Amino acid sequence: MERKGSLPGRDEIPDEYKWQLEDVYESNEEWEQDFQRAQNMAGEVESYRGRLGQSARTLLEALELAARLRELNEKVFVYARMRRDEDNTNTFYQALTDRAESLVARIQAALSFMVPEILALPAEVLERYRRQETGLELYDFALEEISRQKEHILSPAEELIIAQVGEVIQAPDSIFRMLNNADITFPTILDETGTGVEITHGRYTRLLESSDRRMRREAFTAFYSSYRGLKNTLAATISSSVKKDVFYARARKYPSALQASLFEDNIPSEVYDNLIQTVREHLGLMHRYTAMRKRLLGVAELHMYDLHVPVVKDILWEIPYPEAAVMLREGLAPLGKPYVETMSKGLETGWLDLCESKGKSSGAYSWGPYGTHPYVLMNYQNNLSNVFTLAHEMGHAMHSYYSHTEQPYIYAHYKIFTAEVASTVNECLLMEHLLQTVGERDKQLYLLNHYLEQFRGTVFRQTMFAEFEKIIHQRVETGEALTPDYLSELYHRLNIDYHGPAMVVDQDISLEWARIPHFYSAFYVYKYATGFSAAAAITRLILTEGEPALSNYISFLKKGGSDYPLDLLKTAGVDLSTPRPVQEGLQLFSQLLDRLEALTA
Repeated sequence: MERKGSLPGRDEIPDEYKWQLEDVYESNEEWEQDFQRAQNMAGEVESYRGRLGQSARTLLEALELAARLRELNEKVFVYARMRRDEDNTNTFYQALTDRAESLVARIQAALSFMVPEILALPAEVLERYRRQETGLELYDFALEEISRQKEHILSPAEELIIAQVGEVIQAPDSIFRMLNNADITFPTILDETGTGVEITHGRYTRLLESSDRRMRREAFTAFYSSYRGLKNTLAATISSSVKKDVFYARARKYPSALQASLFEDNIPSEVYDNLIQTVREHLGLMHRYTAMRKRLLGVAELHMYDLHVPVVKDILWEIPYPEAAVMLREGLAPLGKPYVETMSKGLETGWLDLCESKGKSSGAYSWGPYGTHPYVLMNYQNNLSNVFTLAHEMGHAMHSYYSHTEQPYIYAHYKIFTAEVASTVNECLLMEHLLQTVGERDKQLYLLNHYLEQFRGTVFRQTMFAEFEKIIHQRVETGEALTPDYLSELYHRLNIDYHGPAMVVDQDISLEWARIPHFYSAFYVYKYATGFSAAAAITRLILTEGEPALSNYISFLKKGGSDYPLDLLKTAGVDLSTPRPVQEGLQLFSQLLDRLEALTA
């Protein structure tokens, strides 16, 4: 599956390693039919404009039609985007995606009257409607959510304007995506054998895992040289994205862009601030880790390109995909037979698109429209890191499977705040399994190193990202500019704070902000850190308490988005309204450091 040299084309990838989007639409003609149907339904929805207060039956009909339209729109949009992700240079699917994005804006505009009209209904009228029309019971939580938004909803005319600019205002993200996935080119370097290797998004981390330090350094330097040539453009895109966030927050009367983002999940700002403060208070653990890494690698100076290489020398642990699938089945056994059987079916029947190819979107994700099975995009490389990525994305997929199966469309989509919990529970369980079953000392060290790297990358790194996002949004909110020099200086300073005195913070890392897709989804990344902390707690509960904790966890997966995220997590035994889960996660990090130090003393 893994190749050197130029990337293969899509048609060179074996069918068994491609997802089956035909399970969504058997043909593009079917997609076109639903596209037209969605446009027609948008007109039907608009026929209810100004009429939601006529009767309970009218309100119910409008809500049901809106749900069907959103479901159809999701199916149309997700299919087009996933087809484009197969090859971003495919102009046919570029056009389909553009049309689907335009349809999203059209439908948002068509639906824009509903929330203001519902909010205009007196509370006693809405309560009477609920009593009169039993079908409205399904919408109790949805209507509660609408009522919570009341002070941030604009007039119908203003909401229509906001909806109509939706497509235009996504330009920073669209421009970044095309630059980062389709237009940017990376140099070719020589590998350990002297063979030329073209750097790609998918190969970059693998190159940094090489035991050849010359190769790591050259890959690191070459990779960021491509971003240096685009730094002014990318500073403009991220600045525009932040200004978009600030515009929306001010238009909807939020105190800040941060609070506007947290409001969607009903998360107090203290949760965000507590995360940064708690991690900041424990940065000594991170500094201890970098010092230990420097000692174990035996280098006079520890550089940023030394962070990914395993601290165990001369270990070759190639893990082809079929072996990775077996690891998942065995490692996730504590989640029960039904979970593992469903996941195994997904691994074998077209849920996954595994191989890197020309034009394919970088990274990994789980997605898929309601009414079909979930999908996972990967760019699988034969290493342990990608095994855990597979476990992570299958956690998302199984969360979607359970929530889509158990919940109606309106509650089937869980919030991002809870999304990272299921994915990370999979990773933690797999790690615990491997630590118990892998006997070789070097592989034990390798696993401990990887677990510590998960903490570093998910708790410390994502919290650093979260702090970066908070600072740049506050800067724009006070009228200051985000120049490439400012962004790089800020990012460099944060890296120094988080990595500590044992690390040489290379100048090239100052440009890392230019390549992070998540910065175009404001205040998203902190959820990785809180999610990891919650997942570590849930994993401990499942492994120590067994069936009761597992039952609570599966119930959490099945509830989808039918309640507020903090309340959903409480049903699984975790309270993230306090710093305790993050503190406990950092205690586990300290214990892992102790184990690694004991094995390497």
